[in-house]
Amino acid sequence: MTESLASMLAANPVVPVVVVESASDGVEVGKALVAGGITTAEVTFRTRAAADAIHAMTEIDGLTVGAGTVINIAQAKEALAAGASYIVSPGFSADVVRFAQGEGVPVLPACTDGSWLMAALELGVDTVKFFPAVAMGGIPTIKALSAPFPQVRFVPTGGVSAANLADFLAVPAIAACGGSWMVKKNLIAEQKWDTIAELSAQAIAIAKEAGR
Repeated sequence: MTESLASMLAANPVVPVVVVESASDGVEVGKALVAGGITTAEVTFRTRAAADAIHAMTEIDGLTVGAGTVINIAQAKEALAAGASYIVSPGFSADVVRFAQGEGVPVLPACTDGSWLMAALELGVDTVKFFPAVAMGGIPTIKALSAPFPQVRFVPTGGVSAANLADFLAVPAIAACGGSWMVKKNLIAEQKWDTIAELSAQAIAIAKEAGR
């Protein structure tokens, strides 16, 4: 794990997965996250506003902005041009990994079985996203993979919530958890920034109770 990725995950045991339809919404979400004690946001390339939102959110004091759902080099280039500090993918792309490494940017590809983990390790990646976490077996699967791959750390995303966050963070192989429950689409659409801040603070409290 690169030092910058390790320090970011250590400071943020909960990484919000943010989907926004406008840069202005992204800014409000980012401010709410910081108000709740979360200092990073993974802005996904699931909408046309992603790059603009990343660019706008990099201006928020105390917020590190990454790009999520990056599935090809073109998106990776767009994300870095917008100011993204790290790249997250929903699967494993050697091209995206190599590109990010060439740019000196932390990259977090998703791997859910031994073959993909071996491919990641061959490229020097030892911290991976585990997605979709609950659908792929959750904690039992991560523990099983940790036996032959003790050097790998996981960031489970997909099905993680306030209800099971502590259980995930209790697993030593898990570096952090990704989640969207504090930034659900309806909260953003209804501009419930205070609620996002409250849910973020709750997530941080749960993480601290879990020793993170």
